[in-house]
Amino acid sequence: MLKENIKAIRKSKGLSQQELAVKLNVVRQTISKWEQGLSVPDSDMLISLSEALATPVSTLLGENVTEPEADDLKAISAKLEVINLQLAQRKAAGKKMLHWLLIALCAGIAAIFAFLLALESPYLGWDYSDPETAVLGVALHAFEWLFVRVAPLILVAAFLGLFLTRKD
Repeated sequence: MLKENIKAIRKSKGLSQQELAVKLNVVRQTISKWEQGLSVPDSDMLISLSEALATPVSTLLGENVTEPEADDLKAISAKLEVINLQLAQRKAAGKKMLHWLLIALCAGIAAIFAFLLALESPYLGWDYSDPETAVLGVALHAFEWLFVRVAPLILVAAFLGLFLTRKD
């Protein structure tokens, strides 16, 4: 029973005899002898073996371990396919949303530029001796000054983003 369990678990973990031997610091022939039933591991080695195979000692000693059947693999494969499809759809939806947000950003920047051009900086002719209009004029001037310098960079970045998120 032990020999079959060691072999079945080792194969299910995708390990060769050599790889398991390296993990346990023994020679490959030792693993081969265990799997053929010619010898058995001592108690310390049995614990190390269970740790290397990430399997309880009771499973190694008592329970029969069968390799996964083809039907199980097909079911797992089908589930993974569904998950991959869902992830691809989520990624495509996120890409589409980002694309439309970038379009909205470009349109917003263009609208603000048009609005500022239409205003022709009206605060330059304001009476700055009145504290309320002075504060408002300075705030509008600061916004326009910053917008005119930063918006072109944002617009270029948004166009680059639009190019990168276009449909293939």
